[in-house]
Amino acid sequence: MESVVSLLQRQQQSLVMTPQLIASIRLLQLAHAELHQFVEQEVEKNPFLELASDDSTTSGDLSPVSDLSPVLGGDQNIGARENDGDGPMRAETSELLRQWKSIRDTSNVAAGERPALEEFAASAETLHDHVARQVALTVFTPQQRLIASQLTDHLEDTGYIHVDLLEVAQRLDVGEADVERVLGTLQLFDPPGIFARTLSECLGIQLRQRDRFDPAMAALVANLEMLAQRDFQALKRQCGVDEDDILDMLHEIRTLDPKPGNRYQSGGPDYIIPDVWVLPSPEGGWQIELNPDMLPKVLVNQTYFAEVSRLTAHNSEDQAFLNECFQNASWLVRSLDQRAKTILKVATEIVRQQDVFLEHGIAHLRPLNLKTVADAIDMHESTVSRVTSNKYMLTPRGVFELKYFFTVAIASSKGGEAHSAEAVRHSIKAMITAETLDHVLSDEEIAAQLRKTGIDIARRTVTKYREAMNLPTSVQRRREMRLGL
Repeated sequence: MESVVSLLQRQQQSLVMTPQLIASIRLLQLAHAELHQFVEQEVEKNPFLELASDDSTTSGDLSPVSDLSPVLGGDQNIGARENDGDGPMRAETSELLRQWKSIRDTSNVAAGERPALEEFAASAETLHDHVARQVALTVFTPQQRLIASQLTDHLEDTGYIHVDLLEVAQRLDVGEADVERVLGTLQLFDPPGIFARTLSECLGIQLRQRDRFDPAMAALVANLEMLAQRDFQALKRQCGVDEDDILDMLHEIRTLDPKPGNRYQSGGPDYIIPDVWVLPSPEGGWQIELNPDMLPKVLVNQTYFAEVSRLTAHNSEDQAFLNECFQNASWLVRSLDQRAKTILKVATEIVRQQDVFLEHGIAHLRPLNLKTVADAIDMHESTVSRVTSNKYMLTPRGVFELKYFFTVAIASSKGGEAHSAEAVRHSIKAMITAETLDHVLSDEEIAAQLRKTGIDIARRTVTKYREAMNLPTSVQRRREMRLGL
C-alpha cells in the first residue's frame, strides 16, 4: 500500500470580526446616553481626543466628526453641511489649539466659567424624604424608631413594602407583634395607602382614612379578582348590596390611588430626546435633520500627536503606544461620522415609505419591514435593525421610536394595497370607543365591518388585537355601560 503526500493551494474568503469592527457595530445600536458615556470614556483614556464645545471652531490641526445637518428638501435633495471656521477667528482659534497640551490638564479652564443654572434648582422631594420627615416627627421609642428605620429601608417607590415581618423581628431581636404595631403606625402616614403589602391592603388603608371601610366595602376590596373580571353580578351578591350601591362603591374605588408612592419622584424626570427631526419643507415634502445635540463632537489633536511623537521618537515602545492611541482616535471620529450618516439614511427611507402617515395620521400607516428599507438603501437587515433600536423621530404627529414604523402587513380583501397592523388596531379601538349601549360590537361583527372596508381579517385576529390593547369583551363592555362606568 503506497501513501501519497501532496500540497494543495486553496483560496477562501472569510469575515474576521476585529475589535474595532465589533465596536463600530455596537455604536450603531447605542442610545443617546450610552453613546455619550462611551465617548467620554474614550476621551478620558486617549490623550489625542477632545470633546468640542458647541461654540468651538474646527481648526486645521484638529480632525472633527462631520457636523452633520442633513436636509431632505422635497423628496429627493439630501445633503450634508459642515460648519467650518473662517477668517481671523479661525486663525486665533488655531493658535490657541496649538498651545493645547493635554485634555487632562484642567489648569486652562477659564476663570469666568460658572456652574449651570440647573445646579441651583431645588430638587424634587422623593418618597423616602417625605417619609423620613414624618418618622422624625412621630413619637417613637428608640426601639420603635429602629424598627421604623428598617421598614422604611424596604419601602418601594410605588409606596408598597414587601418584607417578611418575622425576619425583621429576628434581625432586631424584637417581637413580631412590635414590628406589626410600628407598621400600623407607618400605614397612617401620608400619602394614604403607603406601607401596604398588597393592593387590597392599600385600598383598605385609604378607605379607613375616609371612614368608608364598611362591611360591604371590605367584601369588595377582598374580591378584587371579580372586579378585574368585571363580574358585577357576583360582586353584588358577595357584598350584599343592590345595583345602585355597587355603582357608588365602584366609583369610590376609582378615586383611590393603587400606587400612592408614584406621586413622588424617585429620581430626575425621564425625557425622550429625538435623534431625528422631521418637519414640513416650505418647498413641499419633508425636511429631515439629525438632532445636533445627539451627535458627540469629537476632535483629534494632530498637532499634539506630532509634538509628542518627536519627543518619543527614540523609544519604540512609547511610539507604538502613541500610534495606537492616534489610530483609535481617528477610528472613533470615522465611526461616529458613519453612524450619523447611517441613521440619516434609514430615517430618510422611513419617511419616504410613511409619508402618507405623516400627512393623514395613523389610519394611513403602511406595512413595512426591515428588508424593504435595507434593500432600498443597500444595507443589511441587521444594520437597519440596530439603527432603529432606541432611536426616536420627532414628527408633526408626535415622537415615535423608529421601530414603530415597522408593522405587519394585513392583506386587502379587495385585492388592493395591504394594511398595516397598527392601523388596523387603531380602527378596532375607534370602533369600540364609538359604541353605545344599544349597539355593542362583538369581535365577529368588528371583523365583518373591517372586511367591508377592504381589510381581510379573521375574528381571532380581532380578538388578539383587542386583548393586546387591554379592551374588554363585548359582554363586559355592555355591562360597564349599563352600570355607567
